[in-house]
Amino acid sequence: MTERRLPLVFEGASGSESTAIVYATGRSPQGPSPAAAFILAHGAGAGQHSTFIVDFARALADFGVDVVTFDFPYIVARKRIPDRAPVLEDCYRSAINLVRREVSSAGRALFIGGKSMGGRIATQVAAADATLPIRGLILLGYPLHPPGRFDKRRDAHLPAIRRPMLFVQGSRDTFGTPPELEPVLAKISPAPQLHVVSNGDHSFKLPRRNPEAQAAVYAGIQQAILEWIRRVA
Repeated sequence: MTERRLPLVFEGASGSESTAIVYATGRSPQGPSPAAAFILAHGAGAGQHSTFIVDFARALADFGVDVVTFDFPYIVARKRIPDRAPVLEDCYRSAINLVRREVSSAGRALFIGGKSMGGRIATQVAAADATLPIRGLILLGYPLHPPGRFDKRRDAHLPAIRRPMLFVQGSRDTFGTPPELEPVLAKISPAPQLHVVSNGDHSFKLPRRNPEAQAAVYAGIQQAILEWIRRVA
């Protein structure tokens, strides 16, 4: 696995710049081609250099998927409050355009998604444009609603995506439990896959600190993502 950096100029509303990091499989020209490219966007509370994003990106790259991460403008500006939705969506579209130009495996199959807010923005971008050449979406801890705000749902746009989707959701996720997601996903075509992380919270952390058990949980999620990508791609 190798890492390289690409300048990312955000088009549209933000007019700012970031740096995308490509976690490439590092395979030789004589070896198998990467299975696909996957844009992994960060959540609201931390950027692309967070331990969660870096570890997942490196692990998936080791499995044979080129992973690309980037920071939204508010992270670049060192602000705590995320940008408004139109800015976030413009930035995600810029990342898609960059990856399509610079990462060859995206030409075979491009997946988008992310952790929490990053995944939600990916769904909004996909729902708004049926012509985007993306094979599917991978959503890690989809924020169906803010904690305790069950009336403030974020699912009305999901049926408009019309692409394969993988939802990875912890059974203790306060942003939406698997039983809350199930009736939502039942109305979507093609039928999304729901991977439940037993005892996992919004970041798939277990209730008791146990490094070995936690590492096994993350490895299981990464393997589920890889198998789903291979099946869909």
